[in-house]
Formats: sequence, structure tokens, C-alpha cells
Amino acid sequence: MKKKVRFFQSVNFKIALAFILILLISIEIIGAYFIRGLERNTIKNFTDNIKDQATRVAPEFTNDITLENSEEATGEELTDIQRRLENSVSTDILEMRVVDANGILLGATPLTDKSLIGKKNDYQDINDLTYVAKTAYDETTQKRVYIVVQPIQSATGDTVIGALFMKSDIENRYEEIHDTALIFVFASLIAGAISIIVAVLVSRSITQPIVEMREQAVRIARGDYSRRVTVYGRDELGQLATTFNQLGDRIAETQDAMESERNRLDSVLSHMTDGVIATDRRGKVITINEMALTLLNVKREEVIGESILELLAIDEDYTLRKLLENPDEMLIERENPYRGFVILRTDFSMIRRESGFISGLVAVMHDVTEQEKTEQERRDFVSNVSHELRTPLTSMRSYIEALSDGAWQDEEVAPNFLKVTLDETDRMIRMINDLLDLSRMDSGKAVMQLEYVNFNELVSFVLDRFDMIVDNQDSGKKYRIRRDFTKRDLWAEVDTDKIIQVVDNIMNNAIKYSPDGGTITVRLSETHNNIVLSITDQGLGIPKKDLARVFDRFYRVDKARARKQGGTGLGLAISKEVMKAHGGNIWVESQEGRGSTFYITLPYEPYEEDWWE
Repeated sequence: MKKKVRFFQSVNFKIALAFILILLISIEIIGAYFIRGLERNTIKNFTDNIKDQATRVAPEFTNDITLENSEEATGEELTDIQRRLENSVSTDILEMRVVDANGILLGATPLTDKSLIGKKNDYQDINDLTYVAKTAYDETTQKRVYIVVQPIQSATGDTVIGALFMKSDIENRYEEIHDTALIFVFASLIAGAISIIVAVLVSRSITQPIVEMREQAVRIARGDYSRRVTVYGRDELGQLATTFNQLGDRIAETQDAMESERNRLDSVLSHMTDGVIATDRRGKVITINEMALTLLNVKREEVIGESILELLAIDEDYTLRKLLENPDEMLIERENPYRGFVILRTDFSMIRRESGFISGLVAVMHDVTEQEKTEQERRDFVSNVSHELRTPLTSMRSYIEALSDGAWQDEEVAPNFLKVTLDETDRMIRMINDLLDLSRMDSGKAVMQLEYVNFNELVSFVLDRFDMIVDNQDSGKKYRIRRDFTKRDLWAEVDTDKIIQVVDNIMNNAIKYSPDGGTITVRLSETHNNIVLSITDQGLGIPKKDLARVFDRFYRVDKARARKQGGTGLGLAISKEVMKAHGGNIWVESQEGRGSTFYITLPYEPYEEDWWE
């Protein structure tokens, strides 16, 4: 239960006191505005009085100027004009002059030089005989004066016959106002000094607790919750200090809970197999886990504060608004120098507060490179198998339809059609057998008939068959096989039939793509723990862009030429799987237009004569 605060102890009383002081100062300010108003009124009254005096005196000279201008005029009129001027001078009037319509000076006061009477007037203000009322600086005294030029009308009022010039001392009025302002300023300074003293005393009693609370807030911001704010009284500031101490305790408890929760969240994010990125409402990255850094190949200090659109390289296709309105799944392709080309499936979700306000965005990335690659390979495989089977089936259908339509009766055409049909059937059977072999090897069900053999003799056996083929054929492509074997017998544990199949595949390709009369070089050597077999042709070579895919199933560099020369497109793929099953490797090096070299390696342990003993 809150204790009731006495009025004289309350902040309200102190604020009221401060307001009273402000009010007093405001009165002083109003006094200053009063001085300004006094100045305006004083000057206005003075100028109005001078104008009225000029307006009243000017008609008195009408008859004198009229007589002076008539033929009967005597010097007495000039004396009357001078006498009237001298009688009209008051304490505020510094100078008066009367001129006729021709600008001739008829009278002046004070008259310092009588010779001026009857001569052309030298004051610019009254030369055109128009009405003038203005404040100006006297060139002699450098003080402000007020000048009025009042035209003198004829008796009928339709003609200007002269003008009355009056110069009055307005500087005295400004000096009177200035003296009043000085009195007010001194009074204001005294009142201000008293107000400052009182305000300092009052404000100190208010601000001292606030200063301590501010210092405590700074300590809390730094994480120091051990200090307490001193409670000086039982007023509102005292209660605020008590509440501030309670707030510090609550913040300390909340900070501990948040730190524990943050550590738990960091641990979860660090051990996640998916990449996680969190942003603020402007799309700037504020959190990113280790997996996301690895997938994107970036550093944390480089991406914090960066736009997620630029980080994921989707800023050309998406805006932050579009991403928030349609946070759908997307596939992002990135180039990773350590892992090559990767595909990231990214799911976006918005961070919403209870009020519905969107405060950020979370992106969860999963590496689906292998899945996408497998799916693409599956689609390519189905497409290739369908295409490879459709071609011979279409050819067979055409020949069978021709035979059905009566071509079987033609003794010259029928055997040829039947031979083509049998060839295409054999081709499909070979393809299906190859596919079955690949399937067994993929599933690990292929049975390896391993035995120790002399690898030199095994390779020579395969090459002898190719030498026999080229020796027995009367026409067709000519080629020469050059052997470069090590003198040492190399023994290896292999499946003889499968290794022969691999060498056959590579030799067949070398012969197919070598020019007529070309040389195929077969080298057999050994390293510390490997047998190395290389087969080099002088063919067209393989473009650099196709080198990485020549061992893919059904992949052909030149599809039209490859189909024309036969083959299923699975030979190199089977060879790769065979070498993989033997623990070896197969690869190719090639320069377009200069031939290709296929390499085969097998694990090898040097054979010793007493090894069997």
C-alpha cells in the first residue's frame, strides 16, 4: 500500500514553485514588450503632433505668399512671414522654412544668414513642394530629426503656392525611452539573479535523485546490478527511486533468464544441420549460424548487417516486400570453392509479434545438392533409356511392317531386313544386359570372381585379339597398336572377365575415334602401390567441357557419330563401376584435335618369389 505524500513534500509543490518563478520571469519579459510598445506610442504621438502643427500653421502663410507674389507687394510681407515663423516655433521645433512656388526662400527660423531670404532654397526635401513626413539623421549633429514638408494651398485650394518646412528634435524622445529601458533592464537583471538563485536551490533538490537514477541506469546498461539508488525522501521521487531499485532486481533476473535462453538457442543453432539466417524488419542480417556460414562460404563479420537479398544473390528477382508477401520455398544455386556447385533449398518465414507487426524474417537453408543431382540423373536416365530403346524399336517396326506388306517374298530384300532386325534386337539385349550389370553394381550385388593374374599377360591377351582383327580384315579402318610395357611382371587380384571388358571398351572407343592408319599407344607401368595402364589414341579428342561427363550413363560427346558407330553409351559408365569395385580408378585426359588418353589404376603389392612359400 502506497503511503500518502504530504503536499509540501510532493513534486507537485516543487513544480508549482518552479512555475511561479517562470511566471515572474515572464512578467519581466512582458515588461520588455511594454517598453517596445511605449516607444511606438511615444514616437507616434510626437510625429502626429508635429504633423498637426504643420497642418495648422501652413494656411497662415497663404495670404502673405499671395501678396508677396502680387505686383503691389512690398517688403512688409516678408517681415510678416518671418514674424509668423518666429511666433510658431516651439521647444520641439529645431528649424522652420517657408518657400514660394518657385522655391524662393521667404522666411526661416532660426535665421542665421539674412542674405538667404529671396534666394533659391537649398533643401532638397522641399524643392518639389510635395508632402513629406519622415525621420532622418541630421548631418551636422548626427542625431535623429523628424522632417515634415506641408504644401501651402492658395485661397481657393486648387493651387500650391508654397511649402512649409519643419524639422523637429525626435532624438529626445528616443533618449527618454532609452532611459526607461535602462531602468527596466537593471530591474530585470536583479529579478533574474534572484530567480536563478531560487531556481538552482529548487532544481537541485529535484535533480539530485534523478542524477543518481541516471547513473544507476548507466550501470544497469553495463550489466552492473549490485548498486542501489539512495532514497532521499518519501515524495514521488523517493517512490520512483524505490521502484527503480526493484526494476534493477527484475532486470537482473530477466537478464540471467535471457542469457540462459540465448545460450540454449545458440547451442541449438550451432548444432543444426540446416543453415539459419535471421533478419530485422529491414531485411538486415542479425543472426547466422555456423552451418549457414559454411553453406554460403562467408564470414560472420562480413554478413552481419548485410541485406539478406544481397547475401543470397536474389536482389535482382526479389524485393523485401515481395519476399514478405510470398515467403515460399525457393532453390538457390551457389558456387562453393570447397564443395563445387551447391543447391540450397531455402524456406522463409516471418517473425510476427502478438500485435501482428512483422519484426523480421527467418530463412532456413538445407543442402539438397545430392538430392537434386540424383533426381536429375534419374530423369536423365529414364529419358536416355527411353530414347535408346525407341530408336531400335522404331527401326525394327519399320522393317517388320515392310516384311508384313510383302517384302518377305523378295529374296534380295528380305534377308537384309531380317539381318537389320536381328542386329537391333542384339543391340537392345546388350543395352539391357549392360543396364542389369550397372544395377547389380549399384546395389552391391555384383559377384566378383577375383584371382591373382599376371596383369602384363592379361593386357597382352586383349591387345592380341585386336591385332588379329586388324590383320584379318580385308577392308575397313587400319590402325597400329604400340605397346610400352614395364619389364617387371605385375601381379594383381582382379576379376579377369570384368577387367577384359574394361580394356575392350577403351580399345573399341580408341579404334572408333582414331583416324584411319592411326597409332594406339598402350603403356603399362607401376608406381609404389598402383598399377597404371594408359591407352592413348590420335583421334579428335574430347572438348574440355565434356571431360567431366564422359563416364556418365548414355552420355556421348558427339551423339550422331556415336550412334552411327554403334554402342549403347554405357561402356565407360560400366568401366567406372568395375574399377570402383576393384578399389581402383579410371579417368581421361584429352586435348581437342590431338587425341585422348584413358588411365586405369589398380591397387598393387610387389610380388616376391618366396611369397607363396
